[in-house]
Amino acid sequence: MRLLTATDVHALLDPDAAIATQRAAFTALATGDAWQPDKIGGGPGGVDSTVFCYAARLGAATGPVSKFGSVNPGNAALGLPSIHAVLVALHPETGVPVAVLDGGAVTTVRTSAASAVAVAALARPGASRLAVLGAGTQGRAHVRAISRVLAVKDVAIWSPIPEERESAARELDVRAVADVADAVAGADVVVCATLATEPILTPDLLRPGATVVSIGSFEEHRREIGTDLLAASAAVVVDHVPTARAHSGPVVAARRPMELLALGDVLTGRATARRDPDDLVTYLSVGLGVQDAAAAWHVVERAEALDIGQEIAW
Repeated sequence: MRLLTATDVHALLDPDAAIATQRAAFTALATGDAWQPDKIGGGPGGVDSTVFCYAARLGAATGPVSKFGSVNPGNAALGLPSIHAVLVALHPETGVPVAVLDGGAVTTVRTSAASAVAVAALARPGASRLAVLGAGTQGRAHVRAISRVLAVKDVAIWSPIPEERESAARELDVRAVADVADAVAGADVVVCATLATEPILTPDLLRPGATVVSIGSFEEHRREIGTDLLAASAAVVVDHVPTARAHSGPVVAARRPMELLALGDVLTGRATARRDPDDLVTYLSVGLGVQDAAAAWHVVERAEALDIGQEIAW
């Protein structure tokens, strides 16, 4: 069994390959080839962290994958990523464990790559201005990933923490902006990558034809965008409809059924999200085990081919 560190994951999963794995994951969901049960998540009251567990299988050719970890919002003050996890991949035929991967690294890469897939499918033609709300690990990863699918000419990044947004701006060579309204003004694509429990973005701040990507509304109580933005959207696209209905904060808060389109159905032509260049389109990501499965098996197969990673006894 191979032990694959964060360094190994980043070396073996380049941005374009990561985007390809996520397109494959959502396509497999749409065609019924993937196995995607509901996730487990939660924690005891009074604890500022969330435990999560995902299990999934991309298809018959790749084995089952399970990821176990936690979200710890207080880590930002310690200079640590907010998400840590361990991921295990099993052999497709024997079930023998073949690899243990740094789940945080897989999550970072696959989440931003999935957003890039969504942006490529949903953004208005000619979109070139990007705003990212949140300057942590995911915010920075999203600038890099979306720049692979859009001819980005301008990027603004916001964080309520001045040092964080300035650091991200220097690292990425983009604009640091102190105000949300200024950051999103005129943006074609707006990414929300926070752990906010109250909306930070309202529809009146957005230009006609904007595409909003929210990755921080992955639990019932996390609502970095509100129900008003969903109501203003011509289409609300999600990674997986049953998962979004059960866990996405803004969808749960709506308290009434609304039409949700699966990203896989948009990718395969089963559904149409954007019908007009001026439509507001929103994409909500809760995060799926099948995304981990697609990314992890790419890493495992490359590690085996290149003999990368520490071999450990099982």
